[in-house]
Parts: sequence; C-alpha cells; structure tokens
Amino acid sequence: MTVMSIARFERFFRTAAGLDVDKNDLKRYSDFVDAKLYDLPTVAQATAKANARDIVRTSDLPITKGLQESIHRFRNIDEEVELKPILEQLATHPPLDRTPDPDTEAAYPEIIGGLSLALAESFKILHPDLKNPQTRHWDEARAVFDLLL
Repeated sequence: MTVMSIARFERFFRTAAGLDVDKNDLKRYSDFVDAKLYDLPTVAQATAKANARDIVRTSDLPITKGLQESIHRFRNIDEEVELKPILEQLATHPPLDRTPDPDTEAAYPEIIGGLSLALAESFKILHPDLKNPQTRHWDEARAVFDLLL
C-alpha cells in the first residue's frame, strides 16, 4: 500500500470512529477484508446455486439491514476521505463455482467500505474510550463479525 493509501486509511478510521490506527493495523485490516470477501461470496454462491443460476447476483450476497446502512454511511464519509479507489484494489474475490455478475463485482468496494465503517464503529461499541486498537481489540471485533457474517 502506498504512503497516500496509508494516510487515507488512517484518516478513514479517524473520521469514522475517532480511532488512531497505524501501519501494523493495515495488515489486520487487510486480513479482515480478505476474510469477509471470502465469506460473503461463498454464501452468495450457495444462494445462486439454490436458485439454479450460474452467476452470483448482488441480491445473493448476505447483506443485512445494518450492513446496508453502513454502506450508505460509508458513501457519505468516502466523499471526504476518498477511500473507494483503494478499496477497488482490495476487492478481489476468491475463485468460485459461480461467477459474480459485473454489477456484483462493481458493488464490492462499497460493501467493503460498509464493512470497514461497521468495523470501526464496532471498536467503539466494544470499547467506548478506545483510541488506538491493539491486537486483542482487532481479535474481538473480528470474532463478532465472524459470528454474524
């Protein structure tokens, strides 16, 4: 990730939840994004298969009401932070038996943005006074997301 990308990443977490993240958090964040971009399409693939389709549609993704709201809030924050171009680079998905259609692939950066915003906010829900997340905070947040998504 470039220095510009790191600065935007740091600014995003500061804007989203008043958190100070550093370069060590980039790896944790990248691992989180990779895991969720494996989980979401995997579930979507099963939905597409159950509906006898060879392609995965956006509606197949298990997007909850809360995640949808986070995606909408991310759009507003992203106007200021401009993180979406970086998320487009992160939005690679694992090979699946069913291929996502172009609209679904195009939705991945904003879905990642919504997940990122929800992640940042979850730190503050779990630890309201937190300023600089440590490994244990990342582990706790990830455990919650793994439980729900």
